[in-house]
Amino acid sequence: MFTSEDVAQYLLNNPQFFDEHAEVLTQITLPHPHGGRTISLSERQLFDLRAKNKALEKSLHELMIYAKENDALQNKVHEFSTALFAARDLTTLQEMIPHLLRDIFAVPHVALHLWQTQPPSQEVLSFTDGQSQPVCLHQAPHDTADWFGEQAAQLHSFAFLPLHAGSASIGLLILASEDKQRFYPEMGTVFLQRISEAAGSALHPHLDH
Repeated sequence: MFTSEDVAQYLLNNPQFFDEHAEVLTQITLPHPHGGRTISLSERQLFDLRAKNKALEKSLHELMIYAKENDALQNKVHEFSTALFAARDLTTLQEMIPHLLRDIFAVPHVALHLWQTQPPSQEVLSFTDGQSQPVCLHQAPHDTADWFGEQAAQLHSFAFLPLHAGSASIGLLILASEDKQRFYPEMGTVFLQRISEAAGSALHPHLDH
């Protein structure tokens, strides 16, 4: 007894079957995908093709949105980086960086600690030195949540941006939000890395060496 798999395999192995029995194609009817009636093979193929086209259009639309979002972020990072050139001293930079991040990127909470002016705990120093790139978490490690004062209890997502001068860390920049999905472990950190590098490069010349 033939199974449906046997029939399918036979047709795959014998593509000339429909050349020899062309009338079969016109006689085949299939269930409509949404039920209610049967349709011809050609109608079903057309239906499937339209469905695939809609899926492709949706994917293209999503890619275009993603590209526009990336362009917007690129422009914001550029705006942030160039604005840092206006600072002439360390105090101005320490005030400017959090302000720019709030204004340009709409980050609700920003904390910046430089080791020269605010020495870290050993745990925070080890954590920062262990990060080669920004990391996003839903919990603030060690005592970093305290950097946000009484607002800490309402914060549910964090982006930790280590600031480096060469291989050594010079501080830690933290972005935080009440929204748990603003920063999350699986998110990409390319733009956060650029922000980190721009901030670190701007700060480094003003620190004691």
